[in-house]
Amino acid sequence: MTSLDKPTADQDADSKAVTEAALFEAFGGVRGMVETVVPGLLFVTIFTINKDLHMSAIAALAVSLVLVVVRLVMKDTVKHAFSGVFGVAFGVVFAMMTGNAKDFYLPGMLYTLGLAVAYIVTTLCGVPLIGLILGPVFKENLSWRTRNPGRKKAYAKASWAWGLILLAKCAILFPMYWWADTTKFGWVLIALKIPPFLLAVWLTWVFLAKAPAPIDVFAEMEAEEKAEKEAKAARKESGAARHRREI
Repeated sequence: MTSLDKPTADQDADSKAVTEAALFEAFGGVRGMVETVVPGLLFVTIFTINKDLHMSAIAALAVSLVLVVVRLVMKDTVKHAFSGVFGVAFGVVFAMMTGNAKDFYLPGMLYTLGLAVAYIVTTLCGVPLIGLILGPVFKENLSWRTRNPGRKKAYAKASWAWGLILLAKCAILFPMYWWADTTKFGWVLIALKIPPFLLAVWLTWVFLAKAPAPIDVFAEMEAEEKAEKEAKAARKESGAARHRREI
């Protein structure tokens, strides 16, 4: 490796590390995945044992609230835990209204389908959703749309990956919703919680790790403000010096 190659390798490693950290933050990491799986896992476990919809639903909602409380006590970010509570709450309402335990999963399935469509439609419109999600995390906001075409292309690829993976997941779950019994359907749904998510995150990491570095618009704004202050100070000093010479 030559001296010219080494900085490039270092920059590539730094870019991958930054991308990995940003994805970990955006999608909640291991803890976020656990908080996503546990309520549904508890629901299907209890229902498999005693077929009691009310007990299963209450247990799932209770554990979701406990996860939020733990986050609050630890003064940690609660957005992933709160989203889990809302998802479980909607599932509980649907299941209680219809009396069908499978409807506990229906809001989450509809959300997944809507998210898949959103990824695909926004990409076709030139504003890939994954870029809107990760732009603030990378401190680039929407600069990738007009100033960083290589990064926009990577966001488009990642959004296509998310959209198609989620559509494939829906293609498995929706037919099962109609013909499978609640227990089988619940366990298949739990099994499909993490692997598609990990595949989509990994592909996003691959695409973004190879993309140009993000443009830190916050650093640019800070630099502009600093330059403006320095220019004002220089003008003020110049005016004061001219005034002293006139005196």
